[in-house]
Amino acid sequence: MMKLCLGLSRAIDAMNQRIGTIADWMVLLSCLISAGNAFSRYAFNVSSNAWLEIQWYMFGAVVMLGTSYTLKKNEHVRVDIVYANVSTRRQMSIDIFGFILFMLPATAIMTYLSWPIFYNAWHMGEISSNAGGLIRWPVKILLPIGFFLLTLQGISELIKRIAMITGHMKADLHYERPLQ
Repeated sequence: MMKLCLGLSRAIDAMNQRIGTIADWMVLLSCLISAGNAFSRYAFNVSSNAWLEIQWYMFGAVVMLGTSYTLKKNEHVRVDIVYANVSTRRQMSIDIFGFILFMLPATAIMTYLSWPIFYNAWHMGEISSNAGGLIRWPVKILLPIGFFLLTLQGISELIKRIAMITGHMKADLHYERPLQ
């Protein structure tokens, strides 16, 4: 059974790795669009709200698509004052407890609650109130997708922690502690 679960975990990790790469490239693309928009505004006195909004949409995509990748890389926010001062086995127990009681219920609820936000925008054809603004549903679908991907990555991390604690996988919880 654990072999099957670890296979599922590897598949989730691979998917979120690819999506994380997309989010990485969106940072560069957003910067290029921002620079191009600023250049056209100052050099030619030409600008568009659509160019500003696409930057906001890309920022939303970076955040919503990048969270699952950040969790996969074990670079998420944690309470280091506790976590860094306990054994690896205790860290795994803290993670399992946190995933089951806090993270997975929260991300599942957020996935469920954010779906109507997207659906209503799509169904009503919601458009930005700014002149030349963009349609809203493409950015709003990032909410349920992002929370769903984070839920999946949480499941993957839970599987890995259980595999580590039961001896089915080498314990590797390395992360970069912030300088203090």
